[in-house]
Amino acid sequence: MELFDLIIIGGGPTGIVCALAAQEAGLNYVVIEKGTLVNSIYNFPTNMTFFSTSNLMEIANTPFVAHSDKPSRKEALEYYRRIHESNALNIRFYEEVSDLIPKENNTYQIKTSKQTYDCQSLIIATGYYDTPRLLNVEGEDLPKVKHYYDDPHPYVGQNVLVIGAANSACDVALETYYKGAKVTMAIREAEIYPKVKYWIRPNIENRIKEGAITAYFETSVKAIYPKSVLLQTPEGELEIPNDFILAMTGYQPDFPLLEHLGIQFQEDENRTPIFNEDTLESNLPNVYLAGVINAGLHTSKLFIENTRHHGKVIIKAILEKKK
Repeated sequence: MELFDLIIIGGGPTGIVCALAAQEAGLNYVVIEKGTLVNSIYNFPTNMTFFSTSNLMEIANTPFVAHSDKPSRKEALEYYRRIHESNALNIRFYEEVSDLIPKENNTYQIKTSKQTYDCQSLIIATGYYDTPRLLNVEGEDLPKVKHYYDDPHPYVGQNVLVIGAANSACDVALETYYKGAKVTMAIREAEIYPKVKYWIRPNIENRIKEGAITAYFETSVKAIYPKSVLLQTPEGELEIPNDFILAMTGYQPDFPLLEHLGIQFQEDENRTPIFNEDTLESNLPNVYLAGVINAGLHTSKLFIENTRHHGKVIIKAILEKKK
């Protein structure tokens, strides 16, 4: 069995950054990705644009050319395809990691859905978009409940409930409304999230004010039925007609996977992983954490733009150990 210097779990932007740094350092590495290249971005809404500008997303000294200040999902996919192809990155797609087994001298064996690998070091860069924050209410498993938004067309003429009041929820509410959906919002807080982007917030607030979009504030979902949804409002329970629920309640790291692999967490409300701030090494020797998973549940703390250096930080630490 081949012994890799480094295995990287996750083929998103952070995994790519780590692979590029490993390749530049001459390490024998492989990236294991359970889906396609930048799988999370691929699963973003079809017409989505990023909040970051293209220059803040650039990696590998490769210009990110976009038609506007805020690049689109389509442009991002093209950008990362170009980086993958031009650098001949060693990524194995549609292969899911199932286990991490410690071996002698702080090396590891990685088991996946397809094969087994041995490695001296490991980087976990699995992001958080694959794991939605669930409502944990009756009926959440109904087919009409979506934790990922795709395209507005299926919701034409439908009673749509959007849950949440942050950027994604406001975007989804507006886009489905403009394409012909009858939109209602269920919002836990007393107002739209204050940090909603400046070009979105006035629009959603005006649509609510004029009654085009109905919003229930200080409201949660109590139960979901095939043709309706039960809300808990300040005035009491309210059942309204419903065809689809778009639960834009956010996402979180894959904690069960991280725990299964042996990663430990701080005793804080954000479930922040334990790692060395200087090297990004976790509680496991030679196992490093990269990207947004380092923020735990505080997913708005880290983005592509402020984790682009993680690859070089980790590879530097790995090379120092080899001296």
